[in-house]
Amino acid sequence: MSQTIIVNLLNGLSFAAVLFLLAAGLSVIQGLMGILNLAHGAFFMVGAYVGLTLAKWGWSFPLACLGGSLAAALVGLVIERGFLQRLYKQENAQVLLTLGFVYIIINLIQWIWGGRPGIPYVPPSLAGSIQIGQITYPVFRLYMIIIGLAIAVFLWWVGEKTRVGAIVRAGTDDKEMIMGMGINLGMVFMSVFFLGAFIAGFAGSVGVTVMGAYLDVGWDALFLALAVIVVGGMGSVSGALLASVLIGIIDSYGKAFFPDFAMFTIYLLFVIVLLVRPAGLMGKKV
Repeated sequence: MSQTIIVNLLNGLSFAAVLFLLAAGLSVIQGLMGILNLAHGAFFMVGAYVGLTLAKWGWSFPLACLGGSLAAALVGLVIERGFLQRLYKQENAQVLLTLGFVYIIINLIQWIWGGRPGIPYVPPSLAGSIQIGQITYPVFRLYMIIIGLAIAVFLWWVGEKTRVGAIVRAGTDDKEMIMGMGINLGMVFMSVFFLGAFIAGFAGSVGVTVMGAYLDVGWDALFLALAVIVVGGMGSVSGALLASVLIGIIDSYGKAFFPDFAMFTIYLLFVIVLLVRPAGLMGKKV
């Protein structure tokens, strides 16, 4: 029984790493730029398909993840520079525009890759197992946990301890003041959006090891990201990390002990948090 508890705890943490990578980019874009980007799940989808394709072509796993991340980041760059930069602080227009891009990207992916799903892929370099006490656990899942923690620390540092993070936060509140100081706010916002899309693509490239690649993965990823953001608090990277861990562990134990209600357990947490703390666990009260 204790081995089952430990295995499901580790499974929950590895899934939490994917959830955090998925939600972190959305949290960065929403928190620092004030943009609710519903195309975020589509960036995840681009990263998953491109990363899986490059891995099947023989690229090493790190390079395949880098390729998938860059592909998603470039798509995000086109959307931000071509459309969203004209719609800052226009929430309704942002939602409609990014929602439309979800359908466009899904149809483009279907045209390029077809409707056949790509099965979950584990790179040969991470296909082994490691002995932890009395249990044997896959190396790639431990790798996902480590990567998720590393990116969480990096994003917290950028957002809270660097000049760039301070500039973006100030620019969201008072764009004219920042521009009056001679700072190219458009370039800063472009860089932040590029980073958020890059992280979403990286989440897709890594998450394909557990979720696979299929035409609805963009929607599934978006709903999971929104659940993490709402539970953790809008715009809070630390809140996204906490929510990802909670949802990942609840999902893992739910599938193990209550398989018929696995999805229900995630949204039960979602509903409870909304009722008790509408701003999220670490969100700022309005």
